[in-house]
Amino acid sequence: MAQPEKEEVRVQVDGRTLTISNLYKVLYPRTGTTKGEVLNYYAQVAPTLLPHLAGRCVTRIRWPHGVHEGSFFEKNAPAGTPSWVRTAEVPTTGSRAQSSSDTLVFPIIEDLATLTWLVNLAALELHVHQWTVDRSGRPRGADRVVVDLDPGEPAGLHECCRVALMVRDRLAERGLAAKPVTSGSKGLHLYADLPERVPSEDSSALAKAVAEELQGEHPALVTATMTKARRAGKVFLDWSQNAGSKTTVSPYSLRGRELPTVATPLAWAEVEAGAQDPMALRQFRFDEVLERVQEHGDLFAGPR
Repeated sequence: MAQPEKEEVRVQVDGRTLTISNLYKVLYPRTGTTKGEVLNYYAQVAPTLLPHLAGRCVTRIRWPHGVHEGSFFEKNAPAGTPSWVRTAEVPTTGSRAQSSSDTLVFPIIEDLATLTWLVNLAALELHVHQWTVDRSGRPRGADRVVVDLDPGEPAGLHECCRVALMVRDRLAERGLAAKPVTSGSKGLHLYADLPERVPSEDSSALAKAVAEELQGEHPALVTATMTKARRAGKVFLDWSQNAGSKTTVSPYSLRGRELPTVATPLAWAEVEAGAQDPMALRQFRFDEVLERVQEHGDLFAGPR
């Protein structure tokens, strides 16, 4: 029997009263995945996800009518943001400048209530910077570096895995331990925690150096050039997401793709298998991610 799409319910989340709407609205038509199922995923993964959002300004991508229709980026906290939602006003560059005439007021997701409130607005994707803010909302330096491995057709996840092993080794030479995450789209993301905070320009330079080294050594497989015409059959190492103004989809965030896939932390053994066998690794759906967390714990923090 058809369910009422516009039903609203009031719920208590972490002591906050929230009005949740349209639980039966289908946000992923191919799988029939509803808004209620999306909310349930984020509620279940929250204990694992929230530590990775702590102190980070969150840009959301919202699909109010589902992934088959239009979406929009939202950086500023929207009108009607509850007073209990933590926000941070930062320069648009994400720099550590003392003042700026152009600022953004980002929400910061620190608890399940804030997460639920934003997801109820159809914020399927949560994107964050590689820097954080302190308790007063002042931007701090980057505490990690990220390299986005984006395959150009006909290259795919198999080629990304091959290149990821190269990036891992180059970061290790610099004393950094890389952590692999599927993008939830086509490729992989590699993160490495920095021993100390640095300006975003420095972390960008580090990632760019790694990308250009590998491009020079493996020009048929790797490119560090953003021009799409030069990416065919290669893996683009996007180092630019370390810029202060840029963001990357958070580990454990859903993606607004045809299927409800998730940016999923991996074990290196999975990447090594994917480098050997084109069929060994794929993007994971939200239900599979919950099973993986139950079985393996938080692979982004380290194996259980």
